[in-house]
Amino acid sequence: MSFRHKIKKQLRKVLPKSEGPLADLTPGGSSLLKDEPLTPGPPLEDKDLPRAAIVILNYNGQHHLEGCFGSLSELDYPKDRLEVILIDNGSSDDSVEVMARDHSWVKTIVNERNVGFSAGCNQGAKAAKEPDVLVFLNNDMRVREDWLRELVGPVVRGECAASTAKMFSWDGKLLNSIGGGMNFHGIGIQKGYLKEPSLTDDIPARTLFACGGAMAIDAEVYFDVEGFDEEFFAYYEDVDLGWRLWVMGHEIHYQPRAVCWHHHSSTSRTFPMETIRLLQVRNPFFACFKNYDDETLRRVLPAQLGLAMRRTLMVSGIDDDSSFRIEKVDPGGAGVVGRLWDKARRSAQEDYPLRREAVADMVGIGDLLKNWDHWMARRASIQSRRKRSDDEIFQLFSRPLWCIEGEPSYRELHEGMVHFFGLDKVFHGLTSEDDAPSK
Repeated sequence: MSFRHKIKKQLRKVLPKSEGPLADLTPGGSSLLKDEPLTPGPPLEDKDLPRAAIVILNYNGQHHLEGCFGSLSELDYPKDRLEVILIDNGSSDDSVEVMARDHSWVKTIVNERNVGFSAGCNQGAKAAKEPDVLVFLNNDMRVREDWLRELVGPVVRGECAASTAKMFSWDGKLLNSIGGGMNFHGIGIQKGYLKEPSLTDDIPARTLFACGGAMAIDAEVYFDVEGFDEEFFAYYEDVDLGWRLWVMGHEIHYQPRAVCWHHHSSTSRTFPMETIRLLQVRNPFFACFKNYDDETLRRVLPAQLGLAMRRTLMVSGIDDDSSFRIEKVDPGGAGVVGRLWDKARRSAQEDYPLRREAVADMVGIGDLLKNWDHWMARRASIQSRRKRSDDEIFQLFSRPLWCIEGEPSYRELHEGMVHFFGLDKVFHGLTSEDDAPSK
């Protein structure tokens, strides 16, 4: 029996039924209603707090370490039930030395190279000493002293398998995240991003995924669903994990009382643009291919490929395509057809300059298409464990029909494909214009 099952059993003895439901922990045991309010149980007493392991990744983030670990050192949490692990992904700055000098109470594991966010998180999870709850936190965060106590509460009480925090911008003036959603072709959404805080942000809610920058998850569940997908390397791995949890019958909740502050995307700016673009184009394909059921995937994949191709052309740098069009070639009069075709053949063999972003798109999509059998096998392993229907999960997408580009011909293609492949019917009535994209 897992830790949260034991605590849930104890809490049932002291909680009147009127004080809020404790979720049925049987995967798929309860139906999901988008607008069904959540009523969290009481705050946990110290004796009910789980053994928690906080895993933090670092790559050349020396400038973030004091803010992050300084706040963690002040957590209102029993020290004998808390372990903090830093995975350093081959930093070339003085991060490791700073940790040894200023934060020696943290278990620091140093990788020779950058193994990525997914593999680093899994490495940290495996290095933890028998945790009841695993917690993942970005190195560019600082947390309120009760953040951890509040974040693990819904998981320990059995209300959900994973939870995510309320994130503010670093100065606290704007929201950074109050849960997550996505559009139909896998582009993630951080709900509330860059909005001014309001009272509605303080309402607990179900969410498609827990942001990997500040989340808690039952350790037993994490290992059972095989954690973050290491083939993602980074980006959208949290969308995939959350989606996979729902498919397999678990729940994820947004916990507004767990408060933290975030420097958004500070690490990604240190990498070449095309390397980030490749991941951001490729990984939504991976997530959709794995997690949609057969019927939905057959509708989504053609539109996803078509829209991706259009976005590639938009960044390709091809401003004039006339040299590729035979009808625009001047043959120079009769009798030169042979020379024309010869010239065309020679031109076709010449290199043509493409912007690196466009090449990144093609390489990323190729990672799926050239490894079809592999991804079909990965897909089958998840679909064989399905306990919740797509229709139920769609309610968590937030903006499934969001068009990510404003360019007129792209919007025309988006709307046409949505209608032609019946996606407007699949996601009818599920779009909220209040949720801004940001992933």
